[in-house]
Amino acid sequence: MITKRQFLKTKPICKVTFQLNADASHACIAGEFNNWNEASTPMKKGKDGAFTATLELESGREHQFRYLLDGKTWVNDDSADKYVKTPLGSENSVIIL
Repeated sequence: MITKRQFLKTKPICKVTFQLNADASHACIAGEFNNWNEASTPMKKGKDGAFTATLELESGREHQFRYLLDGKTWVNDDSADKYVKTPLGSENSVIIL
């Protein structure tokens, strides 16, 4: 889930904290912001078992993303601002900043 949005006053950037509760050993977030690279943005697993990642994203636009669990299972964010269909027949989560 998207737990925090902090818009910077001096730059068109928003610091977004993503949190995911999942039964997995590792998780990554992939999206337009990292060219859908499945390994470039790993999430950190906390003591409570939840995965988190904080990213700086460009404000004033929409960003598509998904979570990848254990390198094989794609999941969407339950608290996404909206969802869009993909050419592959699935949906991507979208955050609007």
